[in-house]
Amino acid sequence: MACRITELVLDCTDPEALARFWCGVLDFEVLDREDGLVEIGRPGEYPTLLLERVDEPKLQKLRLHLDVNATDHDQGAELERLLALGARQVDIGQGDVSWYVLADPEGNEFCLLSRRVEP
Repeated sequence: MACRITELVLDCTDPEALARFWCGVLDFEVLDREDGLVEIGRPGEYPTLLLERVDEPKLQKLRLHLDVNATDHDQGAELERLLALGARQVDIGQGDVSWYVLADPEGNEFCLLSRRVEP
């Protein structure tokens, strides 16, 4: 027997706003809403992203982060798209690397890797 990751949960102060951002980044859709929770993903696929409202803001670097890859254009074009959606570049001491470290509108770090993958 084994387990399977079905949901990634991200605490945030504004689940609706963060759902719009991550739906734009990942081409996801809203799957469900409950009090203070918004679940996004692709119907019938795992994992989904569950955005959970918390009162306190993010205070430190995440111990787990998401890595994303572009699907239909190069890394530079994808970086511009993500910045237009509301991401911002951050320096966490990564040095000279082939990926970009970004933060979503609430400051949660994620990385844009350099290779393209199939959609």
